[in-house]
Amino acid sequence: MASEGLHEPLQLLDEAVIDQHRARTSLCEELEAIDWYDQRVKATSDASLAAVLAHNRDEEKEHAAMLLEWLRRHDPVLDRHLRTFLFTSEPITQVEAEIAGTAPGPAGAPGTSG
Repeated sequence: MASEGLHEPLQLLDEAVIDQHRARTSLCEELEAIDWYDQRVKATSDASLAAVLAHNRDEEKEHAAMLLEWLRRHDPVLDRHLRTFLFTSEPITQVEAEIAGTAPGPAGAPGTSG
């Protein structure tokens, strides 16, 4: 059913919300497939099967990245958060604390940046 997983009546939702739901649902499915393939790669003792499964897993990672990028392009708040947290090297919670202005400053004082 096309509306499976929707929590509001279909007639109250516009096409943009429905498309974002499709993309998010697909992203969840890709991430689940990655997890399943990864478990199978680790569990098998057959190296040739592990290679095929790892290849399939990595294809799912490509699909997940494509969906995430589509979502980023269609959701300005998600875009802002991804630009904040992705490809950083500090601990993730430190990045968040710096944004919130709660990161410790010199001598443990709370940060003053916004």
